Amino acid sequence: MEKAIFAGGCFWCMVKPFDTFPGVQKVISGYTGGHKENPTYEEVCSGTTGHVEAVEITYDPSVITYKSIVELFWHQIDPTDADGQFCDRGDSYKTAIFYTTESQKEAAEESKRELAESGRFQKEIVTPILPAKTFYPAEDYHQDFYKKNKEHYESYQISSGRAGFIKENWR
Repeated sequence: MEKAIFAGGCFWCMVKPFDTFPGVQKVISGYTGGHKENPTYEEVCSGTTGHVEAVEITYDPSVITYKSIVELFWHQIDPTDADGQFCDRGDSYKTAIFYTTESQKEAAEESKRELAESGRFQKEIVTPILPAKTFYPAEDYHQDFYKKNKEHYESYQISSGRAGFIKENWR
């Protein structure tokens, strides 16, 4: 098994797309990229930890490639927004790809370059590709939010603007 780590704004919205994909074994909501050890949700939201909300995906590379996972990631976000995602603003909601190996870095950079050259977006692709830092799992109530709170999750997908953006730009 291998791991992939992505920040795509609210981590509640980043679990389901990967969780149901063949070859993905587990998706954990959490925090990464910052300096505070074992941060809490409240600390991350305060903007003082340097962390972003993220997901850690455990996958079987014999079933799904890292490149395919990166492509799925792009389809969940607005890669041109440097200040957060949809209605969630601020540092803890910024996007990023965190690579764990040199081959992941190369695949992510190639994918970002292809997206930029595709002309799909008029603005610059600003999602950074960064070396992975320690990933801290979020509190239990954040795990599998789309399963535990289906109506809230579905409502949030729409009211945040994420669902409309995805439909308009990726489907």
